[in-house]
Amino acid sequence: MSVVRDLRVLLRFRNFRRLLAVRLLSQGADGVYQIALATYVVFSPEKQTSAAAIASAMAVLLLPYSLVGPFAGVLLDRWRRRQVFLYGNLLRALLAGLTAVLMLSEVPDWLFYASALCVTAVNRFVLAGLSAALPRVVDADRLVMANSLSPTAGTLAATAGGGVAVAVRLTVSDSDAAVVLAGAALYLCSALVSLRMAPTLLGPDDQSVQPRLGAALAGIARGLAAGVRHLTEPGRRQAAWALASMTAMRFCYGALTVMVLMLCRYAWPSDPDEGLALLGLAVGISGAGFFVAAVVTPWAAGRLGPGPWIVACAACAAVLEPALGLTFARTPLLIAAFVLGFVTQGAKIATDTIVQSSIHDSFRGRIFSVYDVLFNIAFVGAAAVAALVLPPDGRSSVLVVTVAVIYGVVAVTMTRLIRP
Repeated sequence: MSVVRDLRVLLRFRNFRRLLAVRLLSQGADGVYQIALATYVVFSPEKQTSAAAIASAMAVLLLPYSLVGPFAGVLLDRWRRRQVFLYGNLLRALLAGLTAVLMLSEVPDWLFYASALCVTAVNRFVLAGLSAALPRVVDADRLVMANSLSPTAGTLAATAGGGVAVAVRLTVSDSDAAVVLAGAALYLCSALVSLRMAPTLLGPDDQSVQPRLGAALAGIARGLAAGVRHLTEPGRRQAAWALASMTAMRFCYGALTVMVLMLCRYAWPSDPDEGLALLGLAVGISGAGFFVAAVVTPWAAGRLGPGPWIVACAACAAVLEPALGLTFARTPLLIAAFVLGFVTQGAKIATDTIVQSSIHDSFRGRIFSVYDVLFNIAFVGAAAVAALVLPPDGRSSVLVVTVAVIYGVVAVTMTRLIRP
């Protein structure tokens, strides 16, 4: 297989192997920590989970990526990246240990969420640093290959970490604090592995002239604003509407995710452990929908065009989501998880294509930063809205119908846009 062959070539680079080990351990720990946080908030027997608590957990997990992400590069251009991996992972290990202590203590919820928010905020710097350091450990001819395989390996490590967390929670210990401590141990291992690289290896180079921090941060803010203005220019309308459509579809996916979480906690299972297993099944089925979309979309978007493919995805969701969701039964909603994973990822791939082909190269990075912010804020906003609408058991016909209407509006709007 070409992937195996490419990976074998990259592994010949000693420092790439070391950087990859830092990534795998770090993102594996992320998977463990995030699942431990989710199970503590949603499936702890001693906690009366609410949709508001789920919304708070989603904000903790996603907002740092949106709010810190665009500005992380400014600081990474001033700090030794090897030191970011070392001290960042040491700090996360310490903060994760603090989170475990807070789980076992009678403390206000805001203090627990503040601790978790700090862990995920530091994570943004580590992930950005891993990408920025890649050109230092492979040659130029293999950089594209490394950029493709290394993040994919990290995503698989995070998924494996989540699986390990669920397995530990169900079979070894029913303590979420113990699972968090396992994640802290992996953060510590990642920090220690980074010591195998020289402090200066990963850059950045010393700069004779470095703009002041405040000026650099303000420059990024102005750049993001310029990117938004670029979207409003003539000829960019399809890209702007594709981003708006994807944001709306991400909102729908987030709202339904909260509903499924509440159903897995209260409506379907006989005990929290069964609910956790059902949630794992739903996530796996939705992930299968993402994978199938990645396989089908290049062909479908090539035949129909990216815009019409977004219409097809939104229309499919508008019809199937209420047909399957209004039953509030386990099997139809698991099928709906696959459908929604498929249409969300299919529309995202088509949106990426439209943005890449419609936006001038000098603005493309800034537009994708705006895209990332919209993508995550839509998910968190959906969780907040669901917290207001959902009853304790998660069964809300109003939410299901509202989401179907939003999908329908997206389909109609995009149809009218692309008709000329």
